[in-house]
Amino acid sequence: MTFRARHLLGIEHLAPDEIYTLLDLADRYAEMERGSDKHGDALQGLTQVNMFFEASTRTQASFEIAGKRLGADVMNMAMAASSVKKGETLIDTALTLNAMHPDLLVVRHPHSGAVNLLAEKVNCAVLNAGDGRHEHPTQALLDALTIRRAKGRLHRLNIAICGDIAHSRVARSNILLLGKLENRIRLIGPPTLIPSGAADWGVEVYGDMEEGLMGCDVVMMLRLQKERMDGGFIPSEREYYHRFGLDAEKLAHAKPDAIVMHPGPMNRGVEIDGTLADDINRSVIQEQVEMGVAVRMAAMDLLAQNLRVARAPQGVMV
Repeated sequence: MTFRARHLLGIEHLAPDEIYTLLDLADRYAEMERGSDKHGDALQGLTQVNMFFEASTRTQASFEIAGKRLGADVMNMAMAASSVKKGETLIDTALTLNAMHPDLLVVRHPHSGAVNLLAEKVNCAVLNAGDGRHEHPTQALLDALTIRRAKGRLHRLNIAICGDIAHSRVARSNILLLGKLENRIRLIGPPTLIPSGAADWGVEVYGDMEEGLMGCDVVMMLRLQKERMDGGFIPSEREYYHRFGLDAEKLAHAKPDAIVMHPGPMNRGVEIDGTLADDINRSVIQEQVEMGVAVRMAAMDLLAQNLRVARAPQGVMV
């Protein structure tokens, strides 16, 4: 198994063999999760601290479950009531935490680059659970695992990422990961929600859903991130759904066996038709949630292995 990273801060610096190593281990954890014994000991004796400066349901819960199922001591820090609210800087928070000797630090932060800054100040492994508009690596990895399990492969697929590309760290991480593995990526959305220069990223850009979805194997919808919008990016939710919301009529332009994805939380009737989101023959949205636990177990397992090697005295096998 090849996984050289000390931290998981983004997809950009992961090589394809490292991505496959993580996904292969996550696949085994997914099967373990479906069995009667869901627990392992890969993180036994280690302390995992979850620091979420932004509200989260799926990501925080799945990191907590993943850590506990692998035997870690897990602590969730209530950042809304922390010293940060009293004026403490992020660096001081990092130094305070570092003095407590955690082993794994899971961080979500509203500012791009904040997680990388923390990683420079602590002696433990850091996992990026989403930072601003930068990256959300474990979401891209769980999406990749979901696609591979549904399609039997993770290369040379036609994959459409649709909606609010401009404000989405999920889109950025998926573009990086899926591009590394030789997939054809299409971005579909209104011009106001497509970043300038997107056509230079090695992707195809479409302003029409029906044209963009033609012949696609995977249709990945994104949430409208209204909390990050500071202007009129769309005329109205009703008009947005009419042009860019996924329904059966638009999906008919993709391949007959195309799968439908959404990282959640969903705005039904805005980004996606509720009936389609619940269609067990097309939607893999619940599988994405399930794979989230397995991927986060695998990521922490691999980082913990590297951490133990780094901490071991020279000449001592771990």
